[in-house]
Amino acid sequence: MVNKILDVKNLKVSFFIEDGEIQAVRNVDFHVLEGETLAIVGESGSGKSVVTKAITKLFDTNIGKIKNGEILFLGDNLAVKNNKELSEIRGKEISMIFQDPMTSLNPTMKIGKQIMEPLIYHKNLNKNDAKNRAMELLDLVGLDKSEEKFNSYPHQFSGGQRQRIVIAIVLACELKLLIADEPTTALDVTTQIQILDLMKEIQKKVNTSIIFITHDLGVVANIADRVAVMYAGEIIETGSVEEIFYDSRHPYTWGLLSSMPDLDTKDNETLISIPGTPPDLLNPPKGDAFSRRSDYALEIDFRKEPPLYAISPTHFVKSWLLDERVPEVDPPNIFKNKRRKMPLNYKMPRLLSEVSASGE
Repeated sequence: MVNKILDVKNLKVSFFIEDGEIQAVRNVDFHVLEGETLAIVGESGSGKSVVTKAITKLFDTNIGKIKNGEILFLGDNLAVKNNKELSEIRGKEISMIFQDPMTSLNPTMKIGKQIMEPLIYHKNLNKNDAKNRAMELLDLVGLDKSEEKFNSYPHQFSGGQRQRIVIAIVLACELKLLIADEPTTALDVTTQIQILDLMKEIQKKVNTSIIFITHDLGVVANIADRVAVMYAGEIIETGSVEEIFYDSRHPYTWGLLSSMPDLDTKDNETLISIPGTPPDLLNPPKGDAFSRRSDYALEIDFRKEPPLYAISPTHFVKSWLLDERVPEVDPPNIFKNKRRKMPLNYKMPRLLSEVSASGE
């Protein structure tokens, strides 16, 4: 039986500003298994980043607060820990990679010293052993482990190289959980593939669990085992990659998948978009938060929040459309057409390791 590394239960996170309380995360439940990758997807403002920053309270606690819920990491509830207690876990057992690696790297410090820091602080290595291990990590992430690289500053590397350095730093302590928040968005497509390939390769070697936050469903197809779809601070659908891409049941998920460009999309073709805008979480709407933007909304959607329906042991959907009293609904034709021609690796056809293995 595969163990749960992380188990989040009924999590609520709010930010208190002059205008009132922003209910950024509302009653969220999800888990991450040992060695798996969970992708969290959704529009900007859906709560993806907040829910993961809440795991180790990486937000301004002067305005942000975990109002309710448990964050069980290896059975230990992180939600009740203070900053000092969490500092012993951050970087040692749980770490994050952000979109812009320069926000994680100290521009005034040589990269070798930055990789050595967690080894000295968390692993109690002496400077010589820490340097040797740092050299090994540079090699592991595909960078030259020369003295020149070791003694270079972040600005002397490309964006993709800097992201590799950040990965080397977070891997220094053999993490249990890596949270990657849009780590490839700022990179060109070729470098994206290299970084995704690197993350998958390292995950196999050290069995690290990964939470991967992204709005790019092509990336999801390449790296994830399971997917959680967020909207208005809630998780509205979860399932395996195959279930989400080929058997999704929530109208919002249909909208996300329908709006993806594919290889048949012409340059002058108008892309499908989801009408309307996400709700204001200062005043969350009653019922199903997506009902105001959905062509499939029922009368009850505007009055009562839907329960979570189980489609399979791994597939759950929060929508009244799954109620047994509601006639079966077909997804939109645009989604059905895309689904028929949508391989799981549709956007990035193959990772570099697969291309190399094929001799291309």
